[in-house]
Amino acid sequence: MWPSIIEKARVGRLNTIQTYVFWNVHEPEQGKWDFKGRFDLVKFIKLIHEKGLYVTIRLGPFIQAEWNHGGLPVWLREVPDVYFRTDNEPFKEHTERYVRKILGILKEEKLFASQGGPIILGQIENEYNAVRLAYKENGERYIKWAANLVESMNLGIPWVMCKQDNAPGNIINACNGRHCGDTFPGPKRPDMPSLWTENWTTQFRVFGDPTTNRRSEDIAFAVSRFFSKNGSHVNYYMYHGGTNFGRTSAHFVTTRYYDHAPLDEYGMEKDPKYGHLKHVHRALELCKKALLWGHPRFQKLGPDTEVRYYEQPGTNVCAAFLANNNTREPNTVKFKGQKFVLPSRSISILPDCKTVVYNTAQIVAQHSWRNFVKSEKSSKGLKFDMYSENVPSKLEGDTLIPGELYYLTKDKTDYAWYTTSIKIKEDDLPDKKGVKTILRVASLGHAAIVYVNGEYVGNKHGSHEMKSFVFKKPVKLKPGDNHISILGVLTGFPDSGSYMEKRFAGPRGASIIGLKSGERDLTENNHWGHLAGLEGEKKEVYTEQGSKKVKWVKNGERKPLTWYKTYFETPEGENTVAIRMNGMGKGLIWVNGIGIGRYWMSFLSPTGQPTQSEYHIPRTFMKKKEKNMLVIFEEEPGVKLEAIDFVLVNRDTICSFVEENYPASVKYWKRQGPNIVPRNKDMRLKSLIKCPPGKQIVSVEFASFGDPTGSCGNFTMGKCSASKSKEVVEKKCLGKSRCSIVVERETFEDKKCQDIVKTLAVQVKCEKKQGNEQKHKREDAEEEDDDEEEEEEEEKEREGNNQDLKDREKRKQDH
Repeated sequence: MWPSIIEKARVGRLNTIQTYVFWNVHEPEQGKWDFKGRFDLVKFIKLIHEKGLYVTIRLGPFIQAEWNHGGLPVWLREVPDVYFRTDNEPFKEHTERYVRKILGILKEEKLFASQGGPIILGQIENEYNAVRLAYKENGERYIKWAANLVESMNLGIPWVMCKQDNAPGNIINACNGRHCGDTFPGPKRPDMPSLWTENWTTQFRVFGDPTTNRRSEDIAFAVSRFFSKNGSHVNYYMYHGGTNFGRTSAHFVTTRYYDHAPLDEYGMEKDPKYGHLKHVHRALELCKKALLWGHPRFQKLGPDTEVRYYEQPGTNVCAAFLANNNTREPNTVKFKGQKFVLPSRSISILPDCKTVVYNTAQIVAQHSWRNFVKSEKSSKGLKFDMYSENVPSKLEGDTLIPGELYYLTKDKTDYAWYTTSIKIKEDDLPDKKGVKTILRVASLGHAAIVYVNGEYVGNKHGSHEMKSFVFKKPVKLKPGDNHISILGVLTGFPDSGSYMEKRFAGPRGASIIGLKSGERDLTENNHWGHLAGLEGEKKEVYTEQGSKKVKWVKNGERKPLTWYKTYFETPEGENTVAIRMNGMGKGLIWVNGIGIGRYWMSFLSPTGQPTQSEYHIPRTFMKKKEKNMLVIFEEEPGVKLEAIDFVLVNRDTICSFVEENYPASVKYWKRQGPNIVPRNKDMRLKSLIKCPPGKQIVSVEFASFGDPTGSCGNFTMGKCSASKSKEVVEKKCLGKSRCSIVVERETFEDKKCQDIVKTLAVQVKCEKKQGNEQKHKREDAEEEDDDEEEEEEEEKEREGNNQDLKDREKRKQDH
């Protein structure tokens, strides 16, 4: 998927890709390095370079990133006397070895800008301010050591530390957050650039969370504000959110990561976020000369309004950012003799200090709605075989307290068994009616599944905010020996905070309540046995070879801790594929032996819905001609396998929502010397609609020029809709891959409701082109030619701008 995602980022007018380097991915076992497949860091950077983009590297050693253990390898926890992220010799020794290994590989491949490569910036450590107070002077010494380490390697690039106000030496301090234009005090020295390492495009989610999103208008406002206040670099976190395959996500973090980024989990353009940000990038490019060489000016225009502009004395080079900070009301301002209307909470960008080419609150980019369509080919006739895990009743052990779960699992598995036994005398069992014996298990997280005498009792779990929980349920005890078996369950390692090496999880205490003799503590005199991992994992029953090592049965009882296996056809077409886990509880998924990730359908959000229902299966994980093996490990009983289905994911519902007073798209403007001039003869505002590649508009599902409300996928007609709205849109758009509608009253012959600002809302459905294949190929080629022609023209403009920059720099050096 890398090439298409990088290309979409480039088309979205990014010029740099940022990536973490994941220590635990590259050195999962001490001294054993892995740079193969999707861990091929060099290949990833070279692909970016081939697209003409730059790279920034966030090296760690700690990255957080909602990634398992914050990127630190789990074996590091077992290094004698180690303390993470402080002035600790064992930690520094291993960190230096890792840092030199990674930077050595990149240098050998000549990937740094000083060698002609794409890497222009590096980051060491990550958001250290969050833990600095916990480590005091040792923390200060560690940060200085880390800074000296990377600077001593003389790689010819600058280095940053984000959220680190006292970044040592020549390390640049950088900002993370949503509104760094207002919250960041700026670089620590006047000769350093103002850098924004993480502009959060939404919020990552954990199981149990409802849906969250950040509006496109707010992101665009924040970006414009940062550059208007002399910002040099904004990085989106995330621009593409992706999938945490396997067991890579940190504790409770969903398998789907940052789905509401401009490129969604599947790498598809999430509009209008993708398009609206593409437009702000265009607008900023038009301001390039003024931003780089103009003198900054600031002027208060009113109680809530201001202008920040850059002028180059003695020239016509000028760019302005008109801001309205009022979150409720629009404002009219006067600047350089002209009047401008600013919507509430918005910034207008004027690359020549005269022409508004973009406003952060006025979206002229198209919108899209994501559809999940059941794959009939893959979903029909799924018949599952099953294999149930054996529940151990008594494991050898000599500890009086349950073992620590992170230590037991060593990140090889999410599971570890704990067993103990208790002898009960007959006269100690309650004989009063209604009195029950209760098993109470206190756990530090994350979940537990409990059996007594081989019988399932129940399960319990914590949450991202509160990992600890107490399991408390009635149990049937018998005279004599009673065996208690607890499966401790993890949902990933911690990824943040101080003293991570001292975090604990798993059962910490157990007792029986309700006996005649009173509460019986099982952690005083009882021995506990332990066993990490499941039988099915050890035999790799999720692979073809491993599945032959156990006996599968058909139509058995759907007990907890059961493996389910089936085969399915690769879904039809070319659209992205996901499996929808309706009817299931909690567990893990594999396709053809590849871990798809953790699912958790039974942990509902406050809205009563699972946090994530669909789980991404890249087509490259599936076979083209043979059937695919699907294996599910399910922790809970009574699941409904029949409800599982495969879905094809598309963004074929395309919309537009444009008010008649919006500025025309910024793509219609270009720079000609110091001037901003129209690119086209027709500069009227248009509603632009474009289907995904290879598809055409087959129906207009909604059209209204008037006062419609709602959003893409859920528009509602108002009281003032022009009667010809749908007719006009159908005439312009049906059967085409793209279309444009002039947003004017004359277009719709509309004279109703003259006193309101009217809006054109359109929703169309795109489908794969049918019929004359040669004709469609010709049309696609023509469209590609149009795109390439526009891209070439823009490329020439960029080259011209870059040459201007080089000439200016040469004159400066000569002087």
